[in-house]
Amino acid sequence: MTTTINREIRLKTRPRGLPRESDFELAQSTIGEIGPGEILVGNIYMSVDPYMRGRMDDRKSYVPPFQIGQPLEGGSVGRVIASNGGPFQVGDFVLGMLGWREYFVSDGKDLVKVDPALAPLQAYLGVLGMPGLTAYAGLLHIGKLKEGDIVFVSAASGAVGSVVCQIAKLKGCRVVGSAGSDEKVAWLLEEAGIDAAFNYKTVDDVIAEVARHCPKGIDLYFENVGGVHLEAALEHMRPFGRIVLCGLISMYNATEPVAGPPNLAYIIGKRLTVRGFIVMDHFDKMQQFFADMGKWIARGDIKWKETIVEGIETAPRALIGLFKGENFGKMIVKVGPNPSGIN
Repeated sequence: MTTTINREIRLKTRPRGLPRESDFELAQSTIGEIGPGEILVGNIYMSVDPYMRGRMDDRKSYVPPFQIGQPLEGGSVGRVIASNGGPFQVGDFVLGMLGWREYFVSDGKDLVKVDPALAPLQAYLGVLGMPGLTAYAGLLHIGKLKEGDIVFVSAASGAVGSVVCQIAKLKGCRVVGSAGSDEKVAWLLEEAGIDAAFNYKTVDDVIAEVARHCPKGIDLYFENVGGVHLEAALEHMRPFGRIVLCGLISMYNATEPVAGPPNLAYIIGKRLTVRGFIVMDHFDKMQQFFADMGKWIARGDIKWKETIVEGIETAPRALIGLFKGENFGKMIVKVGPNPSGIN
């Protein structure tokens, strides 16, 4: 009988506030012979995402909470290393949601085959993965982006925000972004090619800074942060503007209720549309997303950044670093070897 030794990251205790490394544990399990119709996948890269923090709390949400003593789940790209009549061939590369472990067994129903010739494998966790689809669906379908819009994006250098910025530019919009370092601001201006950007950590007044870069107001705000960023956007939204609520990362580790912006009444007076969304509601757009993003990548129209750390044991530290702004672009953990030779 063939046995595979598997290492995985489990939730040890439910965090209060910012997670600590002691809230997680690196555990070992074994995988025996795979059953009929199943495949064994060795993960190569796995995703580290802000939404995972919400699943660490024991409360109802759009996805079930992580369970104490069980491995976490998240996006991953791996290679099929064994098949017992399963739907994929040995050597195929697949995208799924069983990361935070080195190996997993699947019947393949929740996996998608990916093409390493289109982009590096880890890009399927970022620009070609859930963050990219989040940006694509949120901007074009929820935000109803129009040519000529003035667009403000918070966390603009992140995995989602950077794609939002570049799609908006491709669609003929003026784009302004905020980021958490001068290096990130420089990348947004020089590589992503947006019109203006600022470091929200060093400016004296975010509201005034947004006014300086958006003197004619904002048509569409793509919200990833919350707090003063949302307050600034509300202050400068134009009548009938649209706010796409993708995330509120500034609130995810709060231990007490967070007060809302004091200028929420602008939603009424300016007749604003504010809409939240969850990317899993838009998986029907995946093929069109792949087609459009593949075309833009091939033309060199889309740039991206990644922060890759090595070893599954580093995953908890990477997640904590995500909330501290230590990543530049998509945060990824390299779990195992990449036998394709494509990095």
